[in-house]
Amino acid sequence: MVKIKIVGATGYGGIGLIELLLGHPEAKIVALVAREDVGKRISDIYPHLDGFCDLPILDAADPRAADAEADIVVFSTPDRVGMFEAGKVLAQGAKALDFSGDFRFTTPEAYADYATRHGKDPQHAAPELLGKNAYGLAELHREEIKQAPVVGNPGCFACSCILGLAPAAKARLFDPLSVICDCKTGVSGAGKKLAATHHFPSRYENMNAYKLAGHQHVCEVERELGLQYGQEVRLTFTAQVVPLCRGIMSTLYAQLLQPISEADAVALYKEFYKDSPFVRVYGSTAPIGTNCVSRTNFCDLVVSVDARTGRLRVVSYIDNLMKGQAGSALQNINLMAGLPETLGLMRSGMYP
Repeated sequence: MVKIKIVGATGYGGIGLIELLLGHPEAKIVALVAREDVGKRISDIYPHLDGFCDLPILDAADPRAADAEADIVVFSTPDRVGMFEAGKVLAQGAKALDFSGDFRFTTPEAYADYATRHGKDPQHAAPELLGKNAYGLAELHREEIKQAPVVGNPGCFACSCILGLAPAAKARLFDPLSVICDCKTGVSGAGKKLAATHHFPSRYENMNAYKLAGHQHVCEVERELGLQYGQEVRLTFTAQVVPLCRGIMSTLYAQLLQPISEADAVALYKEFYKDSPFVRVYGSTAPIGTNCVSRTNFCDLVVSVDARTGRLRVVSYIDNLMKGQAGSALQNINLMAGLPETLGLMRSGMYP
């Protein structure tokens, strides 16, 4: 039985992981830690958990939190929290999984690039751990995740874009400077914290682009696609919020270097992901939408070729709170603990 402590348990990422772990046959939650609602039961804050998880919310300084013996400590926290705590976790013989950007990069320079785009301090607080960590996109880094003491969960947009273009990058199908990522996300992508722009009247029947000057997930996508391609990949990235609770639809374009049929492109993608149980590949006529992946760990890819313009087009669908966050986290926990990758995650979407 793998023992899990969740730090930042009351946000969307934390609660999503709690929900998944409750149905996991080989995992046990040993402590829930948060800064807010300390002393209350988690089911007092989220009544749908009543009778399923009634653990108290502990302050980080509470001896019960410090003394809870965990195999993996999950930081569902903002940037610059996990980097100060991961070393302590490792010293106790446990592993760390971080939801923020703290451990998505393996060099101080790469982290500084991300942090600068994100408006954060570019100095990493635990540079000695960079290089020992793994990027938590299991489809591309499965073996590294199994061995790493620290894993950085990928960004939600990054997850959808990387999975959408990795096979084509590996096959060098496209011009590496031609990539366009047109990404739409539900409002939950902004997190639980209240803001005027996230109130119902502001979001209902409204959509908008944001961070046009540079989104922090771009450096993740460029790095991972560059690793697959074998040279630098540059992309134009546009993030948009749509009046949807959860879900990401990323429409990805790249200029082909040589003609390829849709059938051959689909076959290439299916071969690339043949050992990745959470990626499903379809041709252009498949009636796929965000509801197909809602509340699941699946990434659905609709692959097509625009023969008239010579462009590859891939539409990548994920649930931003599942494959883009808690689902990928549990997938990583399974790998870190030596368990089957799909354990506790194989579920269909719910219709309608």
